[in-house]
Amino acid sequence: MAKFCKSEDCPTSEDLLAFQVGDMPLSEGAGVRQHLAVCEFCAAEVEFYESYPESGESDEQVEADSMPTPLYELAEALLTKKRDDDFFDRLMEKEDL
Repeated sequence: MAKFCKSEDCPTSEDLLAFQVGDMPLSEGAGVRQHLAVCEFCAAEVEFYESYPESGESDEQVEADSMPTPLYELAEALLTKKRDDDFFDRLMEKEDL
């Protein structure tokens, strides 16, 4: 099974968000579209942005206890760029998903 993670070739999260909301020039968007066709991780990230658009308030904070633990752990891992290859597998094995 291929690793489900962002690689050095992936667009940044900021670029994927700009692509999803239409704030990216067409010339750059073509490259992102091609990447999304072959990268499940980035495609899932763009789908996430589509399902949960920004509220427009950049100061908005989400408290950890109001978010389901597995989702919080996944977000924390992505934000801190944990390189533990087994971390995501352990998250998926938890029964309370």
